[in-house]
Amino acid sequence: MFENFLGHAPKWYKKTMIAFLLLNIVFRFTLGPVMTSWIILAEFIFTLAMALKCYPLQSGGLLAIQTIVLGLTTPKMAYHEVHANLEVILLLVFMVAGIYFMKPLLMYIFSKVFTKIKSKMTLSILFVLISAVLSAFLDALTVTAVLISVAVGFYGVYHKIHSSSADYDQSGTLDRTQLSGETLEQFRSFLRSLVMHGVVGTALGGVCTLVGEPQNLLIGEKMGWEFIEFFIRMTPITMPVLVCGVITTVFLEATGLFGYGAKLPEVARVIIENYTEEENKKRTNKQRFNLIIQAVAVVFLIVGLATHVAPVGLIGLALIIFQTAFMGIVEEHHLGKAFEEALPFTGLLIVFFVIVAMIHDQHLFSPIIQWVLTLDLSAQPSMFYVANGVLSMISDNVFVATVYIGEVKEIFESGQISREHFEKLAIAINTGTNLPSVATPNGQAAFLFLLTSALAPLINLSYGNMVKMAFPYTIVLGGIGLLCVSMFL
Repeated sequence: MFENFLGHAPKWYKKTMIAFLLLNIVFRFTLGPVMTSWIILAEFIFTLAMALKCYPLQSGGLLAIQTIVLGLTTPKMAYHEVHANLEVILLLVFMVAGIYFMKPLLMYIFSKVFTKIKSKMTLSILFVLISAVLSAFLDALTVTAVLISVAVGFYGVYHKIHSSSADYDQSGTLDRTQLSGETLEQFRSFLRSLVMHGVVGTALGGVCTLVGEPQNLLIGEKMGWEFIEFFIRMTPITMPVLVCGVITTVFLEATGLFGYGAKLPEVARVIIENYTEEENKKRTNKQRFNLIIQAVAVVFLIVGLATHVAPVGLIGLALIIFQTAFMGIVEEHHLGKAFEEALPFTGLLIVFFVIVAMIHDQHLFSPIIQWVLTLDLSAQPSMFYVANGVLSMISDNVFVATVYIGEVKEIFESGQISREHFEKLAIAINTGTNLPSVATPNGQAAFLFLLTSALAPLINLSYGNMVKMAFPYTIVLGGIGLLCVSMFL
């Protein structure tokens, strides 16, 4: 039974999880529900941190089931949280699968970008800016799914050459010999830094607009702000942060600090370039036609997301139908592969919502809100920003924003604060939940998706690595954001 429990996870991890599950019962009846809820929250974050040792769905899921059994939340409240986030769930199920069928096109474009742009600095800035712009108009999770697809595909090309007996650079030495050891580690480091620049870019762009992150839409609805008004109101904080974010990218690539700065090894670049040219020559008419279908699907995707004709998940389903119909992929087992990447994470996200329901039912964050509201009016926006930032790091930024904007709206409607002050607090809540939350993978769904994706173990991107690599961005984005909130609000 012990061998089977949590599969290949280390023995110390299995024992720790068993200890958690047993001790939580003792805590519930000795320390009370609130203290036990804080302990379970810490334990859940631990399971996320150990994602490379054991996928968190099982270990975190056992904790989530226990919260319901111990009466810390109810199935009804858990369902309410899931229902409130149905758009995000549909997005994960269908949009990620839709992007799966675009992989050949993404690989065709990005293999050219990776090999033609030789400056790592230019490539890094490009990744941050493209991710920011796309996230502002599309959606941070969709952009992250594209980043993961590209990086997995690019790593796949490297692995394919590494496993073959070819000599694409015609050096007289087998490519697999040249691509082993230090070259492989440098290649992993190169991909790791680019992907991290990209996901930080999604946060930089996501904070700016009404559609960038789920909580932006929620805050916009509560305030009655349309797309343009939302963008203008956020600009005094978001634009300086964006500029400083890009400067941070340049600094990190120039200094090589915090795990950045690794370049694509020259030998790998030449071999991959020759390999992709070889593959292009071998491409059949059917494969060329499929690339055209995928390009048309990309246009549909951008137009659909930019005009918001339907929820993102439904646009993703439409993409799956369009691409598979015209590419002739009609067998069920071929379609199933597209859903393999996202469904485990969708399960984990629903487990996460059970933990969020526990936080809500036990009012874990309420004392902090009440304390901030006792402060002087001029200090409130800055303190709301800090409180939202810290809480988003340990739970989930969408949940924190939902709780805070709801509480603040109630206070406004009771006549305790003016409309002008209400607007200032709303801006502080939006920027506070979006910017400092890059500190940990559990702060933003896009970061958590990356940590638990198929890419993370390939490029050695652990929870600790993500926190370390996000640290300079956390300081700059969080710090400049706070400075702008205190100066302009």
